Formats: sequence, C-alpha cells, structure tokens
Amino acid sequence: MRHRKKGRKLGRTTSHRKAMLRNMVTSLIENEAITTTDAKAKELKPLAEKMISLARKGDLHSRRQALAVIRGKKTVSKLFNSIAPRYAGREGGYVRIYKLGERKGDGAPISLVELIGREKEAKGSAKKSESAK
Repeated sequence: MRHRKKGRKLGRTTSHRKAMLRNMVTSLIENEAITTTDAKAKELKPLAEKMISLARKGDLHSRRQALAVIRGKKTVSKLFNSIAPRYAGREGGYVRIYKLGERKGDGAPISLVELIGREKEAKGSAKKSESAK
C-alpha cells in the first residue's frame, strides 16, 4: 500500500529526480514554457509555484531559498524582477498544464507547462512590433 507516500518516483534515484526537477524549474522560468511528460509536469507544478511564491515575498531570505533550487543567478533575478511582479495580485495558480497528446516514439503522454500570463506579454510585444513598422 502507498498510503501517505507523496510524489512520483519517475523511475529515477532520489538525487537524479531532484536534479531533474531543479533543471526543469530553471528551464520553465527561463523560457516560460516547456514540453514534458504528464507525470513530470505534475511533479514540476508545485515546485514552480513555490518558487514564484518565494519571489513574490521578495526579501533576501526568499532569494537565497530560490537560489538553493534554481540554477543560475540570472534566472533567479528574472524570476524576482520580471515574473514575480506579474503575479502580485494573484493568490496562487501561476502554472498551467496543457495536455498535448502522445509522443510519437513511445506513446508517452506529453504536456505543455507554461506560466499563466505568458500569452498576454507575447501578444503585447507582437502588437508593439507591428505598430513600429
């Protein structure tokens, strides 16, 4: 029985799983959207939301906690300076998971993990570039 056993093992050792999730949350913050399997996406979402919640606090202790998970100081500065203010009025739910279908090679279910509000900035920048022409 798996009572009170939280999380998925994802077929990896503990250290490999932690490293993979750290890399994935770093990529999500850098690119604001990544494609991965459904199980990995479901494990990534709580970690990514915790990092954004830390960034919303904005103090030095929160920044150091985020640096302990996220790889790269530039990524953490992007999180604290540009991503966190976007969610200032939001209480939670910063990450969205879209089901995309199945991977061609092995049939694994694939999902798109993205930060909510990403499409607004993309549309806004497209309008700015059109008006500049």
